[in-house]
Amino acid sequence: MSMFREIPPTAGLPFNIKSLLTSFHSRNTGSLEDDFKRLLGVGYARITYSGTAALYIILETLKKLSPKKTVIIPSFICPLVPLAIERAGLKILVCDIAKSRFDFEINQLQSVCLKNKDILAIIPVHLGGIPVNLEPVLNIAKNNGIFIVEDCAQSLGAMNQGRKTGTIGDFAFYSLCRGKGITIYEGGVIITKADFSGLIEETAKDIEKENRFSECLKLIELFGYWIFYRPQLFWFAFRLPQIFWKIQDKPERAFIEYFDSNFPLHNVSEVRKTIGHLQWQCLEKEIDSQREKTQYYIENLKEIKNIRIITEAPGDYSNYPYLTLIFEEKDKQEKAFRILNTSGRGISRIYLKAITDYRYLKNLYSPLASLNARDIASKHITLSTSTFLEKSDQNYIIEKLRELK
Repeated sequence: MSMFREIPPTAGLPFNIKSLLTSFHSRNTGSLEDDFKRLLGVGYARITYSGTAALYIILETLKKLSPKKTVIIPSFICPLVPLAIERAGLKILVCDIAKSRFDFEINQLQSVCLKNKDILAIIPVHLGGIPVNLEPVLNIAKNNGIFIVEDCAQSLGAMNQGRKTGTIGDFAFYSLCRGKGITIYEGGVIITKADFSGLIEETAKDIEKENRFSECLKLIELFGYWIFYRPQLFWFAFRLPQIFWKIQDKPERAFIEYFDSNFPLHNVSEVRKTIGHLQWQCLEKEIDSQREKTQYYIENLKEIKNIRIITEAPGDYSNYPYLTLIFEEKDKQEKAFRILNTSGRGISRIYLKAITDYRYLKNLYSPLASLNARDIASKHITLSTSTFLEKSDQNYIIEKLRELK
């Protein structure tokens, strides 16, 4: 295998140059908004500059619906989420996740909501495409007058007990960022019930501004994505910058986990929306492929002692943009990551830390216990289900995991 061959760590959807060029004069019927409405069976979808921008617009809308000021997030989550909450001028309360799962620790969540009457919203996260159990969260929210905002950044196409993720709570947002399935390089989607769609539109039009320079830059970056998003060149776009930041002893930048609250809020051009729409026909086939690769991993790794695989619950359906393994012993995780991360076969981690342990975010909330999130953060690795992953790559990873002593 070439030393520069690098498989992306998540199952982003590649697209060919024809899609990029066709978008400038496309007469295809339908739109990216219609694609989401049709898939989810909803009446409203709005494309935004990013998933973070989508969340921010939702939060600004919620401020018009309630005087409450506190938003609950799980302890294992993207750092951009608390930054969006901070920018909206709201307070952040962290609730720990369950042991070896991405669901909320439900007893802690219930206790917090009973004691604190200032809770505006709860943000459950369908992390890694694994639908979290929303039923107890919905009950808590209903009993306490709290809104549910589903974080579906990684779960396009997933279902929770027969219901599409993003259609169960009051609001939801998706990501169209590079590496996240359907992509327009940087983008997001707001989903909500008809009751709130008018208010979302009003809020978005007040916030979003036109920026032609930014849109031109995104089209250039999309062209770069087409060039570099392939195993032969991805090393230069992904691994090389990672090596640079590791040498600088800045792991958060190396794993692209360092952000600030000054994220863009521009309108998305029709050209980029069309690019997303042209990819849509490949989505179902890609999810089927991701699930097939996941099942192959599960069948071949399930007998290995001291490794737990995070999978969909019975009755759920995950899109599996990657598969998460949790090791019982931290030294085994470190050894596996050391051996496999530099193999070029898409081995990575979701987040480096519990959200309360990022030093640059420490002023956003009071220190809270995040024991389960810390445990997962320190003991997990992820296996890519990228379209570029071959059976020989999977067999190599399986063999190395079986050899761990």
